[in-house]
Amino acid sequence: MPHSKHLVSAKSESTISAFCLFAVLGCMLYQCTQHYDQKDVERYIIESERQWAESVANGDTTVIERILADDFVGVDPKGRQYGKAEMISETHNAPKYFVSNHLNDVKVRFYGDTAIAQGDESWQRHTGERGRFVWTDTWIRRNGRWQIVAAEDLIPLESTR
Repeated sequence: MPHSKHLVSAKSESTISAFCLFAVLGCMLYQCTQHYDQKDVERYIIESERQWAESVANGDTTVIERILADDFVGVDPKGRQYGKAEMISETHNAPKYFVSNHLNDVKVRFYGDTAIAQGDESWQRHTGERGRFVWTDTWIRRNGRWQIVAAEDLIPLESTR
């Protein structure tokens, strides 16, 4: 009899292991197929882009810390690449140069767990110079959180005065 009790115990362990495996796979599948309200995400992205634009004049880095992914890479108007830490540092100093920076327009398009935001901002420096930034930001959803992983900015020639 001890032998058959051991077999029952092994079968029970096998059943429990299989159940756990299916539970984990089910949770992973649910996570991968979780849907989101596209309109809510679009509003979040637009508001975050507005806050980022305004941070150039007010030096507030909290929005940047929240919306830029740790592996973020941006390209500035001169073609130089920068990361999240550098963007945070430069934002602290930006109010020395900019009086204002306001979001004019942004369009958001979705491709599954990726969103492309394209827009432009109007800025004014302390010197009186005015211009625009035109940009494209790539947002992705990781672990239920939307963040920017790539950005490219340019200053159109016609906007510098």
